[in-house]
Amino acid sequence: MVVTAGDIGTVRAFNRFYTGVIGLLGEGHVRSPYSLTEARVIFELAQREATEVLALRRGLGLDAGYLSRLLTRFEADGLVARERSPDDARRQVVRLTPRGREVFAMLDGRSVTEIRGLLDGLAAADRGRLLAAMRTIHDVLGDRPRRGDDVVLRPLRPGDLGWVVERNGALYDVECGWDRTYEALVAKVVADYVHDHDPERENAWIAESGGVRVGGVFCVRRDDDVAQLRLLHVEPEARGLGVGAALVDECVRFATGAGYTEMMLWTTALQRPAHRVYERAGFVLEEEEPPAQRFGDVVHGQVWRKKL
Repeated sequence: MVVTAGDIGTVRAFNRFYTGVIGLLGEGHVRSPYSLTEARVIFELAQREATEVLALRRGLGLDAGYLSRLLTRFEADGLVARERSPDDARRQVVRLTPRGREVFAMLDGRSVTEIRGLLDGLAAADRGRLLAAMRTIHDVLGDRPRRGDDVVLRPLRPGDLGWVVERNGALYDVECGWDRTYEALVAKVVADYVHDHDPERENAWIAESGGVRVGGVFCVRRDDDVAQLRLLHVEPEARGLGVGAALVDECVRFATGAGYTEMMLWTTALQRPAHRVYERAGFVLEEEEPPAQRFGDVVHGQVWRKKL
């Protein structure tokens, strides 16, 4: 996808806006005598007893001469002490003095107070949206390794049903080219689940990672003996983390406990990554439908089944 001038403008506008919100354009960080960079150095040094100067420079992406001058000033102010590394005399380590720890405590306390004030002024729903957006920015731009151990499954909450319809419609448009009739089908499945819901024999789950929704699935009654797995989807950024497998396994466990003897699902020949998830869960492809016009495309439907 080509980056447009509008895309660049959006990022620049956000940067200008957010630096104003958190006060980076003022004289000092959190109403202190220290600049943002100086405060970052103090915060980083406070995370451990002693830090190699080279590691500090690389971790913060600072120029060697600039960092040396900054540490010299901190040393003159009694905030830090420098010495040769006991492991390698060619390397220098730096540590906060008791006075430096006091300055860190002041900066940390003021930062917490300002952030609490920002969040306290928001309604609960807006606070959740803000934090989710911040996590998304961190996940997309950060260098955090992809992990699946923070994925949790939870029951439906208000707003989840609309999200399921919206995300299914958007993803299948982008990835399969399906038209709005598919989104209409999803909306009908969701509406039927609500109107005729049997809590003893039907359930649905949302997968979350870091408090952000990354997938969902429904288990619905097909007939007295057969449960149907429906609307499994995993957000692109969460694929490969085991989210789909966790959702399918939860469906199978619920259906088994609810007394069904079989579980089935309908999918298409396009959804090959999902096929692998179904196979690992013990589903078997039992029926291939002839090609048919559906959702603005020629669809090869499939029925998969699993004995419970």
